[in-house]
Amino acid sequence: MELRVLNYFLTVAREKTISQAAQVLHLSQPTLSKQLKELEEELGVTLFERGNRFITLTEDGVYLVNKGKEILSLVDSTTANLIKKDRISGKITIGGGETLAFQLIGKVLYHLREEHPDIQLELYSGNADDVLEKIDKGVLDFGLVIDPVEKQKYDFIQLPLVDRWGLMVHSASPLFSKQTISPKDIETVPLLVSNQSFVDTQLAEWLGGNLDHLNVVGTYNLLYNASLLVKEDVASVLCIDGIINTAGTNLAFIPLMPELTASISIVWKKDSFFSRSATAFLQCIQSI
Repeated sequence: MELRVLNYFLTVAREKTISQAAQVLHLSQPTLSKQLKELEEELGVTLFERGNRFITLTEDGVYLVNKGKEILSLVDSTTANLIKKDRISGKITIGGGETLAFQLIGKVLYHLREEHPDIQLELYSGNADDVLEKIDKGVLDFGLVIDPVEKQKYDFIQLPLVDRWGLMVHSASPLFSKQTISPKDIETVPLLVSNQSFVDTQLAEWLGGNLDHLNVVGTYNLLYNASLLVKEDVASVLCIDGIINTAGTNLAFIPLMPELTASISIVWKKDSFFSRSATAFLQCIQSI
């Protein structure tokens, strides 16, 4: 599969019609249709169905769109990082969960780009499972992850910061006026919990047992949408402090007691061959 043809396919998927994609690509419609047909024959799958007005992606087509974007992003990043210039340039790709520790990364990047303004950044937001998967695939250089996660197969630096766990509640909740939340307080409360692997284990340890006896009504991977459900009093959410600004809203963040904190690490794939820009970033992180 040629990268050129992959780009053709992604353009068709984006534009929804072959005719519009042909205009964007400056190709004739028959030429583009022929290239796509040959791609389907090469892969042995049907990538989309033609409708009266728009094309519809098949399951295989959706898969190729997602993987194709990752492939072209990796190619672009690799190309940029291999271009030799007098100054350090290229792209640094960083993924991370929702944590205020990203401010620390921001300070590092600010000073790094002051010294090397040609460096570009690509950020990805997701929980630790998502971020580590993309590091494994080579799509991300670095990941900012909140423990607990399995880091044995990665190199990492634990940052001098911790996140604090608590409960975000609606003002109508009987817990709203409490200063801290104990395990007993949440036994019957409808809860949303993180779907990150190993978080259940950490929360179970805090509870002194497991989550089975709790009223867990759903899970989330990023907090913003979960917080909107809390605003509608659907449930309360076990979450990290500082991600959602509750000032002036009908929400409150109440810390857990006994206190439950999580360490934060910057991780990368072992034996990685970094670009000069990524190497410069790592050196800055190591000097914190």
